[in-house]
Amino acid sequence: MKAERSEYRVVIVGAGVIGLYTAHHLARRGAGPILIVDRGFLSSGASGRNGGGVRQQWQTRATIRLARESVAAYRRFARDFGYNPWFRQSGYLFLAEDAAALERLGPVHELVRSEGLSSEWVDAAGVARHVPGIRPGAAVGGTYLGSDGTLYPFPVVWGLHDALRAAGVEILHGIEALGVERDGGRVRALQTSRGRIATPTVVNAAGGWSREFSERCGLAVANRATRHEILATEPLKPFLDPMVVRASDGLYFSQTMRGEIVGGLSPLADPTGSIAMSSSAGFLGRMARALVDLLPGLASVGVLRAWSGLYDDTPDGLPIVGEDPALSGFVHANGFGGHGMMLAPSSTERVARLVLGERIDLDPAEFGPGRFASTGSGRPTEALQLG
Repeated sequence: MKAERSEYRVVIVGAGVIGLYTAHHLARRGAGPILIVDRGFLSSGASGRNGGGVRQQWQTRATIRLARESVAAYRRFARDFGYNPWFRQSGYLFLAEDAAALERLGPVHELVRSEGLSSEWVDAAGVARHVPGIRPGAAVGGTYLGSDGTLYPFPVVWGLHDALRAAGVEILHGIEALGVERDGGRVRALQTSRGRIATPTVVNAAGGWSREFSERCGLAVANRATRHEILATEPLKPFLDPMVVRASDGLYFSQTMRGEIVGGLSPLADPTGSIAMSSSAGFLGRMARALVDLLPGLASVGVLRAWSGLYDDTPDGLPIVGEDPALSGFVHANGFGGHGMMLAPSSTERVARLVLGERIDLDPAEFGPGRFASTGSGRPTEALQLG
């Protein structure tokens, strides 16, 4: 399939939740014609491979505010798009296994509360109430925010896709973005596996492949893809409400409305740097041991399936949002780690405004692509890149 036009106002690379939501905000402002191209099929990337968590507990004030806006957007998503993502605000519980871990959660708890969100300290007994069956002594306490929750990613992608089609946005799958054509220091066209597409603006929303695409365009970037694995168990009688996260090893899990336990944990270092989206026996063993150590009652529960997806990580844990300083018209909307679904509704509204030449409320020193050129210390960092 070829593009219907030879020229577009904006071309977005990546038809995941970031690319789709960016197009939605642009289309609402009448910024057409818009084209989205993707090398895969709908939901083939991280937007169809994540655990569906949506939380507002972060280490930086700007990220908390973006997350709070996204929670509001997902609460009204079914009304806005006609697809129900089953967003359940059943809470997020950050576990602390010892006093040192509990102390590290303190600044997050205080910052979240300072933003008007009702984060709660819970002791060991409170953890046991939120997580029935937890091994005695496995946690000394933690923090809980009841307005966090989980959703099903697929209806989000489908709802956005169908709304964009109805609004006249073109979405083409199976087309690879090969690079850009320049006119001096600015974008003139996108080069694809199906030919040249003239445009003054390219948005890189390619997720785990965003670094590869940026480098094809001759740009130096700091983000890199890492493979994370996840599994789902057989359905169980409902017993768990919140998403549970343990920061020390990145363990996270929740129970779906179907009764499955879905979760993962931080990957071991891979010296090969492979980003093949495959599953491994090693992950299954590590995840099983971590879950059963925390919840011994899960020892006999079977795993139904396991899969993997790509995090698009940055050195400071914050997304990259902004025009590249080396190429006018090349806008980054990437580097979201494993939290593109969480932050998509709000962050992409800023991306759309940047494309239209408007000012936004994200500090370039925190979110801009040029921030990595500075070697100075003191920039905010976001280490809660889990769950």
